[in-house]
Amino acid sequence: MLTFAAAVFFLLITPGPGVLSTAGVGAAFGPRPGARYILGLFIGTNLVALAVISGLAAIVLATPQVRLILLIASGCYLIFLAARIAFSGSKVAFIEARKAPGVWGGITLQAINPKAYAVNTTLFTGFAFWPESLASETLIKLLMINSIWIPIHFLWLGAGVWLHRLDLPARVQFRINLAMALSMLAVVALAALAPK
Repeated sequence: MLTFAAAVFFLLITPGPGVLSTAGVGAAFGPRPGARYILGLFIGTNLVALAVISGLAAIVLATPQVRLILLIASGCYLIFLAARIAFSGSKVAFIEARKAPGVWGGITLQAINPKAYAVNTTLFTGFAFWPESLASETLIKLLMINSIWIPIHFLWLGAGVWLHRLDLPARVQFRINLAMALSMLAVVALAALAPK
């Protein structure tokens, strides 16, 4: 069980679209919008977990055309989300993002987030520690994942909010937001290009 908890921690703390966008929303829009976004991510990640547990994700993702459509949709949405973070509060070009992605934005991200499916599949199909009762093991895993997931996401939000509160010059804040957005896209690109 301790091995499972360590795996959860390291899989969740590493940069992926969820935590990077959480920090980006915190840096660009502040704590309250960030908390709403985390609520959406929380709902979304648990929906993904239920899809993995029920086998629905395996059935849907077994079709190459569906996987391609989801990859394209996730890429488009993540580019949109990255642009909102990068250009928040700026008057750069024609883009001005004043509204943070809210609960629905978090749910949407997790529904099409490749890392969410990979992490949940890894955690629920591996690390068996209660072979006598798969249902009990699954419930314990859900509780453990969520008890680690919540503080990690608030830690990333706190890092973003800390950057926001530094009251940096607009030029510097724009560069930080842009770096977060590009980091988020780089993680997605690496996941998409990884050998299957």
